[in-house]
Amino acid sequence: MFTGLVAAIGSVTTLDRGSAGARIEFDSALARELAVGDSVAVNGVCLSATDVDGSSFTADIVAETLARTTLGELTVGSQVNLELPLRASDRLGGHVVLGHVDGVGEVRALRDDGELEVAIDPELARYVVEKGSIALDGVSLTVAAIEDRVLTVALIPQTLRATTLGALAPGGHVNVEVDVLAKHVEKLVAA
Repeated sequence: MFTGLVAAIGSVTTLDRGSAGARIEFDSALARELAVGDSVAVNGVCLSATDVDGSSFTADIVAETLARTTLGELTVGSQVNLELPLRASDRLGGHVVLGHVDGVGEVRALRDDGELEVAIDPELARYVVEKGSIALDGVSLTVAAIEDRVLTVALIPQTLRATTLGALAPGGHVNVEVDVLAKHVEKLVAA
């Protein structure tokens, strides 16, 4: 489990694709805190470190994950948001983020005032409420507005500096994880 508070930005150093998926190496000082088998969120996707070497770690990514997330769009040099899993003794500063991406959203706009507009799948929009939580590329954010299938979040200068969200452009893509509590409530009410 994660909180959506990005600990570091890493970069893709090697990328080997095959029919079964990909093996990607990420460069980041955060690797010093990892051991083989540890979970790490990469742009909001929970992965397992399969190799750790000084300031880099490698993860194997299956074809299903590549197809359902933005990780399939990564190239050598791409920057990614990284977060280590929550310890039981840690503060929950963001919100409950599982690292199980629900879909990919399309960036509509990133305005100078930090407002980010993202179009999401209508099936996911029903879980999004104004002032509720959402994770975009693994970053815990508060929804400022939702109209039809376009959500707006306000990015503070710290978020723009400490994550990859400040580099987004219209037409780009982000991993979307809606609030898991909303999905559980819907299932319970339907039963």
